[in-house]
Amino acid sequence: MRRRAGVGAIHKKKLEDGKYKDKSNVLAEHQLSEMSRQLETFRANLEEFARDHKAEIKKDPAFRKHFQDMCATIGVDPLASGKGFWSEMLGVGDFYYELGVQIVEVCMATSHRTGGLMELSDLRKKLVKARGKSRHHQEISNDDLLRAIKKLKVLGNGFTVIPLNSGRYLVQSIPGEFSMDQTAILQKAESTSGYVSLTILREEMGWNNDRSQRALDQLIKEGFAWIDTQGTSEASYWFPSIFTSSME
Repeated sequence: MRRRAGVGAIHKKKLEDGKYKDKSNVLAEHQLSEMSRQLETFRANLEEFARDHKAEIKKDPAFRKHFQDMCATIGVDPLASGKGFWSEMLGVGDFYYELGVQIVEVCMATSHRTGGLMELSDLRKKLVKARGKSRHHQEISNDDLLRAIKKLKVLGNGFTVIPLNSGRYLVQSIPGEFSMDQTAILQKAESTSGYVSLTILREEMGWNNDRSQRALDQLIKEGFAWIDTQGTSEASYWFPSIFTSSME
């Protein structure tokens, strides 16, 4: 018959457990303190790096992207505010806020033709043209546009980025959300020179006509697609945001 542990043994075990717990807490606090110290060191080094490479960060889009990625690894967001060190030293925050305003202006000016949907590289070309060749304007990249559009999220769901299978992006600049079927149609249209048909959706995506027609009708209604019923026995649905950028 096994002997049950006495009160003394239980008390001793509780004391030992308490010591282990206290030691564990001390170690955890030490690790947290050390991590905080390292993080502050990283932040200080990052600020020194920003001072040393201020010109490259402002002028070179590729260098600016690497700098942004480096900031992200330690949880620093230079775009979080238009004030403070980053804005005063680099003007980074102000640059993206200004770019965001310009994106809104270009999208609004072209919405009658695009239906509020524009390929990212096409948007960049129009922005470069609108900004002109003034030495006061920094060069912009697609990555700059994506970061600026992300800041436009404060306006609600009016600005959304839709990734395509090729790695390109479409920028939606009017309120509303695409369904999964609508997004799939856009991705399919990219691989077929900017258009789809009921036959394409049926044969290549396995959809029935009712499902395809519902999604296409909504895209037509919202102005994202044009319907072409001339010259063929079947209607074609064209997406200007895709086929116009493909032709360039």
